[in-house]
Amino acid sequence: MSATKPHKLLSVDSRIQKLELHVQALMTELHLARYEQRRDALTDPLTGLGNRQALENAFSEAQAAAAKGAVPPALLLMNLDGFRALKNSAGHAAADQILITVAMRIRSAVREDDVVTRLGGDEFAVLLPATAHSRATAVGNRILAALEPNIDLGNNSIRCGASVGLRTAEPHHSIEDLLQEADLAMEESKNEGRNKLKVFDPATLHARLLQRQIVGELREAIRSDQLVLYYQPIVELATGRIEGCEALVRWKHPVHGLIMPDQFIPVAEATGLIAELGRWVLRTAVGQLRRWRDAPATAHQDFSMRINVSAADLQSLEFVDDVSQALAGQGVAPESLVLELTESAIIHNNELDRYTLASLHRLGVGLEIDDFGAGYSSMGYLRKLPVDRVKVDRQFVKDLGKDPSQLDFLAAIQQVIRSCGLEGVWEGIETSEQAEALRSIGCASGQGYYFGRPLPEAEFTEQLMLLRTWPG
Repeated sequence: MSATKPHKLLSVDSRIQKLELHVQALMTELHLARYEQRRDALTDPLTGLGNRQALENAFSEAQAAAAKGAVPPALLLMNLDGFRALKNSAGHAAADQILITVAMRIRSAVREDDVVTRLGGDEFAVLLPATAHSRATAVGNRILAALEPNIDLGNNSIRCGASVGLRTAEPHHSIEDLLQEADLAMEESKNEGRNKLKVFDPATLHARLLQRQIVGELREAIRSDQLVLYYQPIVELATGRIEGCEALVRWKHPVHGLIMPDQFIPVAEATGLIAELGRWVLRTAVGQLRRWRDAPATAHQDFSMRINVSAADLQSLEFVDDVSQALAGQGVAPESLVLELTESAIIHNNELDRYTLASLHRLGVGLEIDDFGAGYSSMGYLRKLPVDRVKVDRQFVKDLGKDPSQLDFLAAIQQVIRSCGLEGVWEGIETSEQAEALRSIGCASGQGYYFGRPLPEAEFTEQLMLLRTWPG
């Protein structure tokens, strides 16, 4: 019996050893699984780059190092230029290939310790730990250079540049702060023509915050009657009869007083608020015209209302309905309304613009090109657009009396307008001499301080009650 004991012990030891090896194998598999799980949680599945969580982790580490005396980290944020159009034309598979190629090129252009991430869509970010501003700029420009060559897609090749924003972290920054400010710089790159690197400017953030404040206050102004219309006459030069008035919006701010449109219209256009503002102007102006026609003291004045129309209005499918409803709601005939459109608003002449203009023309409202000659000054499109009038920019009138050849030049412009079958309105008339000179060459209508400055409704109404012809 004693001869069998060592054998039994060996057998037990062997089983224990096998069990230990099995446990070790299981532990190794568990560690690998956890590692892969952590790696997957930090990895963009399409490109193999890090994801947003990886960026946040790297940022936290870099900020902790900076708090101990290291150089602060920097962030490069980039969007691919024109990627949405490429995706629509080339398809999803090609778009994925573009993103994978871009990811490889970015990784090849950065340093070993830099953390390259894809945040989603065509947005990439590179965190550069302990990196001085000049070095971060060099890395950003190297990325742009790496993206320069065309990307081969098999049947064709495309070029896919990027707009890059750079922001160096401050001690107070969270990752959200850093991304937001790098994004502002990136937007500046896109606005300046794309495919370039822009460094965050604190003034840009201040302007953006101010813009947001203005937008909020302007939206409230539309709803709470802080906006007012001023009216300026348009006069028949031969008789002095008022043939129209232009409605000009002002903002009676409760704190800052009267704000002129050049201070808030660009903000409204940039933020999409222009459509709501335009509807308010349309309804208010048409309603005021109705009241003037109904009031016995002003009913003798039969003139049109002129309002300005933005490029966004022409791109809105609802705009024609808005105009029709405003006229019908007040019982005003379409020919009593003239819409003034800038050259820049109609010069693109795309399908939606043409549809809107044609629909307005069929509705019967007047259409006028505003500030003619200040922008593109192409005579060719005058015959192609369904417009009735041209308002000639004030720059042509201001030199009358100073340059002997100016009147001949204006006569030539007037002849071109007439040859296109259009009426001309000359703005910027400030003196009787200018008005007489324009009359002498057959100009029909004029507008300017000589006939009257823009006035609020009460004062303009008083003028209408007192005058049958306008001064001049």
